Amino acid sequence: MRTTAATLALLLVAGAISCKSQPDRLLLDVHHVGPGKVTVADVAGAHQKDLAVQDEHDVRYQRYWVDTSSGTIFCLAEAPSAEAAVDVHREAHGLLADEVREVVPGILPAKASGNAPLFMDTHQLEPGLKAEDVAEAHRKDLAVQGHHGVRFLEYWVDEKNGCIHCLAEAPDAAAVVATHREAHGLVPQTVQPVVEGH
Repeated sequence: MRTTAATLALLLVAGAISCKSQPDRLLLDVHHVGPGKVTVADVAGAHQKDLAVQDEHDVRYQRYWVDTSSGTIFCLAEAPSAEAAVDVHREAHGLLADEVREVVPGILPAKASGNAPLFMDTHQLEPGLKAEDVAEAHRKDLAVQGHHGVRFLEYWVDEKNGCIHCLAEAPDAAAVVATHREAHGLVPQTVQPVVEGH
């Protein structure tokens, strides 16, 4: 049987498609650099370095959030694996995350208005948490958030490890906690003021 150029091209394309071993996962990684050890400009520079090498690893870093007071950085990426995301950071600048979480995005995402400070909160619950249960809690947050001047924007659930990160606009951290307390009683362990970057 003869292989024509067209057939060979199709086989090569099919091979390229099947070379991708896993579908992309959504990952949220967290760096704990330390108080006073990072600036927004530092993180913006590191992010540009990530973007310069990410394609080699089939990774797409999307957004990041920085709390300069605690030196915490949150990075959101699509990647075939946690290892691939780590490889990008290693090659780009050597600043590796302390945590890399595979997450499920939340329901009803909203865009930031830019009219209030941003906060990222972290809930550590029981491993095996279900995204559907968090969705119900989020609906309860949305129902009462106006009482506290809060606007929940997005959240991400690490079902395996029982961790939830919520992004909100709010007047202060206390308002975020008060909203969660009124809505369902599941208050976060930390609420951090953050600046968002792309």
